[in-house]
Amino acid sequence: MAHKPRLQGPGILVLCFLLGPTLTAAQQPALSLLPVPAQVQAESGSLRVDSSFSVAFTGYAEPRLDRAADRFLRQLAQQTALPLSLKPTKNAKATLIIQTEHASKEIQEVGEDESYVLELSATGAKLTAATPLGSMHGLQTFLQLVNASADGFAAPAVTIHDKPRFPWRGLMIDSARHFIPLDVIKRNLNGMESVKMNVFHWHLSENQGFRVESRKFPKLHELGSDGLYYTQDEIREVIAYARDRGIRVVPEFDMPGHSTAWFVGHPELASGKGPYEIERRWGIFDPAMDPTNEKVYKLLDDLIGEMAKIFPDHFFHIGGDEVNGKEWDANPKIQAYMKAHDIKNNDALQAYFSGRVQKLVVKHGKIVVGWDEVLVPGVPKDIVIQSWRGQASLALAAKQGFRGILSNGYYLDLGWPAARHYAIDPMSGDAANLAPEEKQRILGGESCMWTEYVNPENVDSRIWPRNAAIAERLWSPQEVRDPASMYARLDFISARLDWLGLTHKTYYRKMLERIAGPSSPEEFAALRTLTDLVEPVKEYTRQQTAPAEPTSATPMNRVVDAVLLESDAGRHFGELVDQYLAGSCRDLALADRLRTQLALWRDNDARLQPLAHRSFLVKEVAARSQDLSALGAAGLAALEAIAKGQPASDSWKSQQLAVIEQAKKPRAQLLLIPAPAVQKLVEAAAAGGACFAAKP
Repeated sequence: MAHKPRLQGPGILVLCFLLGPTLTAAQQPALSLLPVPAQVQAESGSLRVDSSFSVAFTGYAEPRLDRAADRFLRQLAQQTALPLSLKPTKNAKATLIIQTEHASKEIQEVGEDESYVLELSATGAKLTAATPLGSMHGLQTFLQLVNASADGFAAPAVTIHDKPRFPWRGLMIDSARHFIPLDVIKRNLNGMESVKMNVFHWHLSENQGFRVESRKFPKLHELGSDGLYYTQDEIREVIAYARDRGIRVVPEFDMPGHSTAWFVGHPELASGKGPYEIERRWGIFDPAMDPTNEKVYKLLDDLIGEMAKIFPDHFFHIGGDEVNGKEWDANPKIQAYMKAHDIKNNDALQAYFSGRVQKLVVKHGKIVVGWDEVLVPGVPKDIVIQSWRGQASLALAAKQGFRGILSNGYYLDLGWPAARHYAIDPMSGDAANLAPEEKQRILGGESCMWTEYVNPENVDSRIWPRNAAIAERLWSPQEVRDPASMYARLDFISARLDWLGLTHKTYYRKMLERIAGPSSPEEFAALRTLTDLVEPVKEYTRQQTAPAEPTSATPMNRVVDAVLLESDAGRHFGELVDQYLAGSCRDLALADRLRTQLALWRDNDARLQPLAHRSFLVKEVAARSQDLSALGAAGLAALEAIAKGQPASDSWKSQQLAVIEQAKKPRAQLLLIPAPAVQKLVEAAAAGGACFAAKP
């Protein structure tokens, strides 16, 4: 895995509700749809959804469509609590008619027709699609349209013509660093289906674990997994579950680096002397496969062959990233081999290894996917490059004739806000200047959930709902870019994801209750006030700032493990401050709202301190709580100064800014999100500018 993301600027899109003519992507109606469809035409009226609601099929039929309809009806029943008939009917007058033209590929392929047309009127609905993939996407859109109305549940009358912008819209989950149980994988597949993602990239081997049963080489999983691995039957179960939802499953077995767990059972594959054990720490480590050892290629040939029979997808990911070369440098046999074969450096040695492995993958009927490092001279043109380095690397691959997918900018574990991920586009930067035929080689993108600091309890919250913003970037037209609209719809979709069994909302209170222990309602509310306003430190600073070196055995029970990666409360406060200042501080009602919020923060620490004395996990964030109180006091002082209509003194400003700078510093690996917004209030109070000029 590799981590060097870059940010690019967003465009602006205003979503507005227009009746009548067909709307362009920049004129979508104000529906809570995510992803935004390619084209929407709003009509008058709405379709009532009550207990008589029914579904019927025409045209092509297959069991997968029956299961999709059954799933759709169960989800609709959950959303509405209506006693619906949970099976499709044969009645031609059903509420929703689904017409599918023909089958999709037996093994799902990149670029299959996923389009659909959804027509809703006051009297009924029709969903038309070329393949079951489109039909399934249309059903998810229908579910998003149904909401409570003044006289019952209803969906607005609308005609939607929809298709994806990119054919590859993926989510990678790392099950190797921390094992992710089967039920967690399945509910995340449910989430992917709901936002029309179609590739599950499964990272299955790492320094910390080899997670797949191999019947040919049982030592790989028996000795390299701590007993935490997926059986082959479980793998097949996930693949079938994903296919039912229009999702391909692409396995990744990382090599020649990130492979310590392989060597526990098979030390003969390694470049060093060993002995080897499962790695418990995080980072890039020395062990790597020996590219000069023919035994390595014999085992990989057999293993890839075994795995190729389990995973039907046409693509097979070989990793290929972050080899530091230290074991290669220290091995005389490898150095002699390099000299004898005119292999000039470690990059060339890795290229030699990648070339050999790529031939094995092709031999077993698969197409290679690899991280940027596998792009070396002479590799086959059908290889797919997954870029963690960015659009420049992606564009370079496309110019050389290679297909590519973007992950740079979509690393969910970095803790970025949804808007920052949303601003990244596979076709921006260097990719925007490609020729049309080169642009066709950019297949789309994948979000990545690396699992150093997640476990089954909090992993959903580290993926959702932010992943839905990336899903929209990969499905919707490029001009759909307004972050304010995205956030409004993200809140709506987040609640819907809850119905699918995802725990990104429910986990939070449970973890806080563990952290608090026995507590009064007032104490727990004080803890929640604080935790709602903090986020974990960003990028990869968590390891450097940890109180002790984190390992795979470190309990994830601290506040930093419980809080959301993006604070909605902190973001909303910042929006209120911006609105207040943009209105030249004239809005007294808005000022009162800010004052109430800031007073709550100022007084919160006194309510939390008794709990901090009783719980060691709360005690860790006691200083952060004091920072919040100080921040509240600074904001109140700023509002008071603004209300007086006289610029505050320089000494006052310096004093307040010192408080804010202290609040900006990480404590307990947590960031206090409202600090920059309070700083804006202080600077406005001291500036004597627009706020004071606007006073009567």
